[in-house]
Amino acid sequence: MKKNIKFIQGNEVCVEAALYAGLDFFAGYPITPSTEISEHLSKRLPEKGGKFLQMEDEIASLCAIIGASLTGCKVLTATSGPGFSLMQEALGYAIMAEIPCVIVNVQRGGPSTGNPTHVSQGDVNQARWGTHGDHAIIVLTASNHQDLFNITVDAFNLAETYRTPVILLFDEVIGHMREKLVMPEKGEIELVDRLRTSLGEGIDYHPYLPREDGRLPMSDFGGVHRYNVTGLFHDMWGFPSDNPQVVHGLIRHLVDKIENNVHQIARFKEFFMEDARTVLVSYGAAARSALHITKNRRARGERVGLLELQSLWPFPSHIVREKCASAQKVIVVEMNVGQILKEVKNAVDNPEKVFLANRVDGELITPTDIKSIMRLIHGKGV
Repeated sequence: MKKNIKFIQGNEVCVEAALYAGLDFFAGYPITPSTEISEHLSKRLPEKGGKFLQMEDEIASLCAIIGASLTGCKVLTATSGPGFSLMQEALGYAIMAEIPCVIVNVQRGGPSTGNPTHVSQGDVNQARWGTHGDHAIIVLTASNHQDLFNITVDAFNLAETYRTPVILLFDEVIGHMREKLVMPEKGEIELVDRLRTSLGEGIDYHPYLPREDGRLPMSDFGGVHRYNVTGLFHDMWGFPSDNPQVVHGLIRHLVDKIENNVHQIARFKEFFMEDARTVLVSYGAAARSALHITKNRRARGERVGLLELQSLWPFPSHIVREKCASAQKVIVVEMNVGQILKEVKNAVDNPEKVFLANRVDGELITPTDIKSIMRLIHGKGV
């Protein structure tokens, strides 16, 4: 069978993958460098029978998809740094109310309006801790278009499986570059659909009572069951409660359903890791440069490997610890001041063997940049 091959922009890949995953509803507000997602969905989603809304701002956008998700839709919004900042209160609401939704943040330079048309990976910790309170979150990323497609579909699957918001944390280079995409055939990637309750009308429905496997069946809001949805701590019926036992149990549930499943959620790729003595750890667009330098050093006989992270949160400490156990040096390649560096240091057996190769000026970190930093590290005898 002839493959459907496209030469396509990263933001367009996200659109095609969301449609493949069964996207029903999008609400968003245009912002560089994510605007193409809104532009393309404004045309493509209605063609598929879905609903597209341009909202007045990013706060309304996330609130709109939360409402649509409650009615049974698969939903998406897309933004960049300043808009993502505005979404944080509604993100906490979706976490507390356990509402599946996918949020794309195509990162740009910050803080504030920052560097709108240039690359950054400065929102890693915001994606984890941007909303207040104790909570867990799933954050995925990718470095090329084929992986971007798969990871976007993954995001919808994980949102439905764990009944939670999932953040796709791409960056400007990935969003705006063009490269080949082989479109998967229908059915080639498994899709996870909404787990709907089998209880009929008039049956006492508990919207926050997990099954033995931890999943929470949902009833479409406005359908056969009446139930309460709130951002307050709540009991299994959804009604507010300040009972310490209820509060403790809910916090543990919200955190544990994700953190205890990090082995199932973790996504990563590895290159030349079997005998690596120097391991580069990277993600997103930075991993493209890290892979280039890894292949170059390997061709010269050096034992260099690359661990590319595709899930950033919950942080896959077990993967980093295992893959870096035999390394003499671990170099984290990222475009911020070291947000994943701290996590890698916490994960490995000896944090003193972990170093940072970074760039924070709005330009993509290059193989030459990494090579120069590696030379400095080796020159210091470390």
